[in-house]
Parts: sequence; C-alpha cells; structure tokens
Amino acid sequence: MRDDPVQLKHWIYQQAADLGFSACGVALPDTRDQMPYWQQFIDVGFHADMHWLTQNAAQRADPTQLLSGLKSILCVRLDYLNQPPPRQVVPDQPRQGIIARYAQGRDYHKVMRQRLKYLAQRIETVTGPFAWRPFADSAPIFEKALAEQAGLGWTGKHTLLLNRQAGSFFVLGELFTSLDLPPDQPVTPHCGSCQACLQICPTQAIVAPYRLDARRCIAYLTIEYGGIIDPELRPLIGNRVFGCDDCQLICPWNRYAQLATVSDFQPRHGFDRLDLLQLWQWQEADFLHYTEGTPLRRTGYAAFMRNVAIALGNAPADVVYLTALQQRSDLPELVQIHTAWAIAEQARQLT
Repeated sequence: MRDDPVQLKHWIYQQAADLGFSACGVALPDTRDQMPYWQQFIDVGFHADMHWLTQNAAQRADPTQLLSGLKSILCVRLDYLNQPPPRQVVPDQPRQGIIARYAQGRDYHKVMRQRLKYLAQRIETVTGPFAWRPFADSAPIFEKALAEQAGLGWTGKHTLLLNRQAGSFFVLGELFTSLDLPPDQPVTPHCGSCQACLQICPTQAIVAPYRLDARRCIAYLTIEYGGIIDPELRPLIGNRVFGCDDCQLICPWNRYAQLATVSDFQPRHGFDRLDLLQLWQWQEADFLHYTEGTPLRRTGYAAFMRNVAIALGNAPADVVYLTALQQRSDLPELVQIHTAWAIAEQARQLT
C-alpha cells in the first residue's frame, strides 16, 4: 500500500474517520494565489489590531517554508455542534450569556492537534518514518484556501468555509507531510444570490460578500480585542459574551450541519446556559477555574467581564441587574468603564 499513493490516501482517510475527523482531503503546498486578497485585507485595515495577520508573508505564500520536504497537506474537519442549531438566529434567552458554540467545550486547538498527531503516528506504521507537522489555527497559513483545494468546501460570503453536507459548524486542521499524495479537487461554490449572512450581522461587519471588517465583528470584539468597545457597537452586541454565531445560524446550508462525534465538544460547566448574574459574580479565580482548557481563557478575565457588563446593560430592565452592577466596584478599570455604561442603560430602561 505504501507504494500506491492512491490506495494509501484512501487508507489515510479511513484512519482519519476512525479518529473522529468528519472529512479529510489533500492539498498541494502552494497558496501564492491568495496573496493579493491578503494584501488588500491588510491595506484597508480589516485585520483591526490583530497584527500577527500582517506578518510572515513568505510563509503564507509558500507553506514549504514551515516543513522541510513538504509535499502534501492533509486537511481535516471536526464538527463541533452538540445539538441541532435553533431555528431562530438569536435564542430568546436575554438573561443568559451567549457563548459561541465552538467555545462551549474543550479548546479545539488541543483536540485537533492531538488527533492529528495520532493520525501521523498511524500512517507511520504503514509508511515508516516521514516528516510531519500538525497545525490547528496555529501557523501563518491560508487555512481555508488549503481546505478549499482539498475539496472540503468553499468560502461563503460570511468568509467561513461551507460544505453542502455539513454547513459550517466545524473547525479545520492541517497535517503537513513529506508524503507524495495525489491532491483532491476543489468543489464549486454554492452561495448563489443568497445575502442572508450579510443582512443578519448585528454590526454589519460583513461589508460586502466575502469581505469581513474585523473592527465591527462581534467575535473579534468579544474575543480578540482587549480595549474599550465603541459605545455605538455595545447595544448591537446584545448578550453575546464570547463570540457570535448569527451568520452561521442564518445560513441555509446549516440545515445540514452535523453533530459532533467527539465528546470533547460537549458543553462544560453549563456554558450553553450561563446566567448573566452568575457570570457577573465571577472573581478572577472563578474565571481561571471554569475556563481552564477551553477557548474562553483566550479573552482574559478583564475583557470577559467587560463583555458581561455590556450584556447586563443590554438585558431586560431589572432592578436586580442595576443593583448588581452598582455593587461591583472591585473590577479592573476596563470593566468599570463598561459597567458605568451598563448602569446608565439599566437606569434608563427603569425610568
């Protein structure tokens, strides 16, 4: 089998499925065609303050710089939904803190890397040692472009990868290898004339099809951004305390979204139904305890509590919320700035 690349590739796909991957494909290590789009994205400032997106241009264009002898890239998909998505875009849960579905369980970076390592080790039992390196949103590469080349889907107008049989509720990973495997063929795009994701975005961050301005994106604002959120955008964030799924929930292709087969993506600590008042009482030790091993750790305590304060300001008028906001004077200055805004919002609604 190791002398027959086609047979080996299909055996690898079987092993990938056995390890819980929802799909696997092969791409060639060449993404030079993405450079003009990347440069335009940077030039207009859509990357906000994510400065790492402006770096490592040579590696982005030529992935062979990340692994000596690189010939083939195994691209994989892991579905993460723990229950079918609701029919309405924003669940009617204004007293809860909404956490994006990918972040409710174990950190997908850990899950993905571990399983990619297992996949490489299984392959070596057949091929013998070869050069390999796993990635899970952890390298300067055009991940979606590689997944497109590998036939895993197409980039939708919301800039996420879409698959006709699985929607978009999945994460991507790559195993760089020195194996010489035949590449797969890209699939055709199927967004058609649909504009649902552009129309539903609360902050209108999808400024045009396939163009996302991170400076207005709720996922960026509540996860990556560590500063003061523009007062204009705060009411639009609603009760989303970590990420946003709206452009995925409205997408017609997500009627075919697949449920996770990996138990790591099951919600931890009730992250799919967290009460805002409960979150507001968290001390930093609570944050560190409950977010251990999850994507939520990325935002940090101060920025996370900033998000909770905004959510309380947007919550239904309730003197309990107003009192709770007024009682937390122990929080970092970043949080206090947004707490003052939330107090004013609750007071306005109560008068």
